[in-house]
Amino acid sequence: MLDFLNDLINGKILIAVLIPLGLIFTIWSRGVQFRLFGSMFSVLGQGFQHETDQPSSFQALALSVAGRVGGGNIAGVAAALALGGPGAIFWMWVVGLVGMATSYFECTLAQLYKQKEHNGDFRGGPAYYIKHGLGKKLGKAAPVLGFVYSLLLLVTFGFAFICFQSFATTSSIDSAFDTPRLWSGIGLAVMVSLVIFGGVRRIASVAEIIVPVMAVFYALLGLFVLVTHLPQIPGAFATIVTSAFGLNEAVAGGIGGAIMMGVNRGLFSNEAGLGSAPNVAAAAYVEHPAQQGMVQSLSVFIDTIIMCTVTALIIILSTQSYLGVDDEVQGVLTQLALADHVGGWAEYFIAFALFLFAFSSIMYSYYLGENAVDYYIPDNMIAVNIYRVIVIGFVVLGSTVQLGDVLSFSDVTMGLLAMVNLFAVALLFPIGLRVMRDFDAQRKAGVKVPMFDADKFDDLDIDKSAWQLTERSHEDTPA
Repeated sequence: MLDFLNDLINGKILIAVLIPLGLIFTIWSRGVQFRLFGSMFSVLGQGFQHETDQPSSFQALALSVAGRVGGGNIAGVAAALALGGPGAIFWMWVVGLVGMATSYFECTLAQLYKQKEHNGDFRGGPAYYIKHGLGKKLGKAAPVLGFVYSLLLLVTFGFAFICFQSFATTSSIDSAFDTPRLWSGIGLAVMVSLVIFGGVRRIASVAEIIVPVMAVFYALLGLFVLVTHLPQIPGAFATIVTSAFGLNEAVAGGIGGAIMMGVNRGLFSNEAGLGSAPNVAAAAYVEHPAQQGMVQSLSVFIDTIIMCTVTALIIILSTQSYLGVDDEVQGVLTQLALADHVGGWAEYFIAFALFLFAFSSIMYSYYLGENAVDYYIPDNMIAVNIYRVIVIGFVVLGSTVQLGDVLSFSDVTMGLLAMVNLFAVALLFPIGLRVMRDFDAQRKAGVKVPMFDADKFDDLDIDKSAWQLTERSHEDTPA
C-alpha cells in the first residue's frame, strides 16, 4: 500500500506539480533566485549585525541547512543513486534550481504572516499563512487545512525523519567503530535532550556553530577528491546527464526511475516546496520578509547544487558499486566511497561528520514538530515537554529500525505535506509577488536595507506586533 501511494504521489502527482509550479514562480518573478543571487550574500551578512534576542537570519539559515545537510546529502544522495541511477542527480539539480524560487516565496510568506508569542519569540510557517492568508478565500476550510498541514509536519519531521537521521548516524558509527547501533542511539538521544530542552534559541545557537564548520570540512574533503580525479569528472557529469534522459542503457530504472528518485530525494534533501524551512524562517528577525526569502533560497543552492553534487561525484568516481545496493549498504555508501578515495580514515571522519550533521538535523526536525504542537496548543509548555520526551524515544527507536521502512512511510507523508503547502503557496503567490516588489522598489530607490511597513499591508491578516522591532529610522541609506 505504501509503495502504491508513494508511486502515485511522488512518482506522478508531485512531479506534475513541483517543477511546473517552480518554473511559474521563476518566470513571474523574473528569475528572483538568479537576479538576486549576489544580493543574498549581503543580506546574509546583515544577519550578523542584528541586536535583538530573536534568532538572526544567519542562525535560521544554519538551522535550516542543518536539516538539509547530513542525512539528505549523504544517505539521501546514496539512496537516489542506488534506486534511480546517476540520472537522479540531474533531476535533483532541476528541483533545486526551480526550488530556489519556491523557497523564496514560501519563506517570504512565512515571515509576512509570522506571529509574536508572549515570550517575544516568533512562530510561523505554512499552517500560519494558510490560516491567516487564505481565510478570505477558503473561509472555515483554511484553519482545517492548517490543522492537516501541522499534523503531517509532526508525523513527517517530528517522528519519521528523526528516525531516519538516527538510523543513518548509528549505521555509520556501527560501520566505522563496530559500536552497537542501540548504544550510539542512546548516546545521541542524551545529546539531543541537552539541547532541545533549551528551546529554539539554544537550538539555533548550537546549529550556528556545528553546521558551518562541518559543512566546510566535508566540502573541502570532497574538493580534494574532485581535484585528484579531474580527468574523470567530465565523464561522471556525462553519465549523470545521459542517464537522466534514459540514454544510458546500463543504468537500472531508466528515465522514469531517475526522475522519480531525483524529484523525491531532491525534495527530501533541499525541502523546497515542502514547507518545512518556512517554519524556521519565520523564527528569525529581519527588517523585511523578502530578506529571509533570499537567505532560504541560498540555502537550497548550498544544499543541492554544491553539497549533493559533491557527494554524488564522490560515489560515482569511486570503485564502489552503488546501483541496486540494499538498505544497509546505502546507509554507509558515502563512507565506503570516500574511504576508497582517501583511505580508511575517511570512514571515521564521515561517521563523525554524519553524527554532528544528524545531531543538528534532529534538532531541526524536533523544532518543526514543536511548531506543530504549538499550533494545536499555543504556549503550553506541558505539551511541548511531553513532545520532547517522545522525540528522545524516537531517536532511540531510529537506531533499531530498517531504512526502507522509514523511507517508505516518510516519503508518503512528505509528498502529502508538499501538496498541501504548494497549494497554499500557489494561492498566495500574488501576495508574495507584492512583498517582493515592495522590497525591489526600495532597493531601486537606493535604500540599502529595505524596511517592512506593515501599514502598507493593512488589507492582510498579519500580526503587526511582530514588526514593531523594525520601527527604527526609515531614512534612506544609499546603496
